[in-house]
Amino acid sequence: MSLPPLVEPASELSRQEVMRYSRHLIIPDVAMDGQKRLKNAKVLAIGAGGLGSPALLYLAAAGVGTLGIVDFDTVDESNLQRQVIHGQSDIGRSKAQSARESIREINPLIDVVLHEERLDSSNVFEIFEQYDLIVDGTDNFATRYLVNDAAFLLGKPYVWGSIYRFDGQASVFWPTAPGGNAPCYRCLYPEPPPPGMVPSCAEGGVLGILCASIGAIQSTEAVKLLMGIGEPLVGALMVYDALDMEYRKIKVRKDPECPLCGKNPTITGLIDYDAFCGVVSEAAQEAAAGSTILATELKAKMDAGEDFLLVDVREPAEFEIISIPGAVLIPKGDILNGSALASLPQDKQIVLHCKSGVRSAEALAALKAAGLTNSVHVQGGVLAWQAQVDSSLPTY
Repeated sequence: MSLPPLVEPASELSRQEVMRYSRHLIIPDVAMDGQKRLKNAKVLAIGAGGLGSPALLYLAAAGVGTLGIVDFDTVDESNLQRQVIHGQSDIGRSKAQSARESIREINPLIDVVLHEERLDSSNVFEIFEQYDLIVDGTDNFATRYLVNDAAFLLGKPYVWGSIYRFDGQASVFWPTAPGGNAPCYRCLYPEPPPPGMVPSCAEGGVLGILCASIGAIQSTEAVKLLMGIGEPLVGALMVYDALDMEYRKIKVRKDPECPLCGKNPTITGLIDYDAFCGVVSEAAQEAAAGSTILATELKAKMDAGEDFLLVDVREPAEFEIISIPGAVLIPKGDILNGSALASLPQDKQIVLHCKSGVRSAEALAALKAAGLTNSVHVQGGVLAWQAQVDSSLPTY
């Protein structure tokens, strides 16, 4: 379904702008009117990371007049495999500031507004109110639900994208669009997955080039909405499989029982999104209480010659990158489904670790439930080991 333009056109384009955007101006569907709308538009990108990088660069090149960036993180070397808006010299710098410099190099005729803060319930309305459209490039469920709810409550459309390994998804959520039949993110995903069940990109990895494909879809959808052209992905989910080079478009219907945008909404304001999504499950939190050791304590146990079994619950590909000496690899899934429990010793302490401590806490809960109550896990996982014990090791 085509929708009316999201913004009014600017009064005029300068001679320099006409020259810069000439390849747009000769497209009948864009022409002068469409380019003036882009000039007058204000778009907020949440995150200057894998998806935010291509989206911001192309929105800037397209001539979107004001680009906002929400990002409080700094550039890490592991980002450069996919976050093409940053470079080697930006390592350690603010991602928002680095992104602004790259955008200015692409197009000095637009304005860039930085919001170098963590997006949460205390600031989301104030930030979103300044923009016509939101482009969501976040990688965690708590922020996705926050963005969805805030955008709906303010009546603003947002373009969503998600990536993992070789797979990507993109859609446009705008329940308040003309017609009132469009779904929101909660219509597609009513509940977040159980904590620890869906690995993040930091845990499971992502093909860097995949970000360009999904980020390009997001920026394309954004300019279509701003100009009011084409058929945007409102009520549709685009699914991309990079290995098979296959795109599938799936219809997504509005859920009449959706607690946010349905007939009888029960969510009428912002909620506690960390609690709703559960960064770590209650069982894992209970298991870790009093059964957590530091990386330096693990090293002390090794040096003292204590008899224990060190179990790495990550995946084999992660184990190849960095491992703690003496660790045995048993992926978390094998512990949670019970297949590995019979091979674990009953007569010695088991020390679990993962990358950062989340997966090992979930595995710890399973061990304690199976009767291995003397088990512990390492706070911070291999990242803490690298930072506190052996800095010569790589991180990822």
